Amino acid sequence: MVTTTKEQESRFPTASADGKKAGSGRKIRPGSVLAMAILFVLSIYFLLPLYWLFISATKSSGDLFSTFGLWFSNDFQLLNNIQHVFAYNNGAYLLWVGNSFFYALISAAIGTLFSSMAGYALAKFTFRGRSAIFSIILGAILVPTPALVLPLYLLMSGFHLTDTYLAIILPSIVSPFGVYLSRIYADGSVPDALLDAARVDGSSEFRTYWSIAMRIMSPALVTVFLFQFVAVWTNYFLQYVMVSNSNLFPVTVGLQLWNSSYTSGGAQQYVYSILVTGSLLSILPLIVGFLLLQRYWRNGLTLGSVVG
Repeated sequence: MVTTTKEQESRFPTASADGKKAGSGRKIRPGSVLAMAILFVLSIYFLLPLYWLFISATKSSGDLFSTFGLWFSNDFQLLNNIQHVFAYNNGAYLLWVGNSFFYALISAAIGTLFSSMAGYALAKFTFRGRSAIFSIILGAILVPTPALVLPLYLLMSGFHLTDTYLAIILPSIVSPFGVYLSRIYADGSVPDALLDAARVDGSSEFRTYWSIAMRIMSPALVTVFLFQFVAVWTNYFLQYVMVSNSNLFPVTVGLQLWNSSYTSGGAQQYVYSILVTGSLLSILPLIVGFLLLQRYWRNGLTLGSVVG
């Protein structure tokens, strides 16, 4: 059948005489404009504290209270403030940052491993009570973490583990959200035929999980690791309750200790600029982690919205 010129033009719009493509004059929907405006306002709302923190870290303590808070002062003090942070209190800041890295890294690594194992088992094995266990895990996601701090403290105190590294690591390796995400990802991305082929070849269940399933689940596991790392790094209340020895403090509790000494009048005014700069430095590892792992983070996070 021969297609006429008018039919071709209707099916394949071409540029008009004034150089504009057909359909380019499409009106912008008010709903799209409203959505973009709301997103823009929310972006400013969430980024403004970070912007203020960076600006304030470049000022001296005197300029913090005498100059406009959202712009630089004439005296740029960022490098001096960083030097003061690392030198103040006999270099305790470096020790606290190292403790935070240790707590977050160990807890996130072990928690990711446990989450992947539990999620893989719930997705690929059929056993009695599987649905009930998964429902309990979903319910655990809704429980706020601060509500569990006191029971966990009593439990750790009963085993004489308070004021130790284990008092922070052991409660932090459990991640209901990590189990949920691992289960969803394993169910949608790990083919049953591939697992059956590995079993036919004589592979044990653990080797099949370790050599095949974990590699396929790597985007979700990176997401679980990143979320768990951030959760442990920023979990102030649990760490504040569990340890009282300043040598075991993470950076969040250490900064609060400096803030308490300042507000109680036991420290000089320049400590306030140290607090602000130390707070800025404490979030830099999290920003770097998100930038380096954002590709895996997006892939793992969005899969749960399309896999049933």
